[in-house]
Amino acid sequence: MKYHYRLHALQRMFEREIPPEEVEACIESGEVIEPYPEDSPCPSFLKLHHSDRGVLHVVYAECEEDERIVITAYRPDPEKWDKGFRKRRRS
Repeated sequence: MKYHYRLHALQRMFEREIPPEEVEACIESGEVIEPYPEDSPCPSFLKLHHSDRGVLHVVYAECEEDERIVITAYRPDPEKWDKGFRKRRRS
């Protein structure tokens, strides 16, 4: 699998101390919690992953079968997400 990181993703990962290995593990084995099939130029997805470092959300696009474009990665805020970090809380 090839991973391409947008500049925004790299900046956020650095600020949030999220290593590429954790992002890639999320993409490979995480749970899709929000698909965005209409995104252009490629469908994208929000995935949830639990690791020993905590909960992680990664947004990435899937343009080719063996390539992923990482858009952003973050640790979800418990105030904005439900207990399982799968659904956004209503404002």
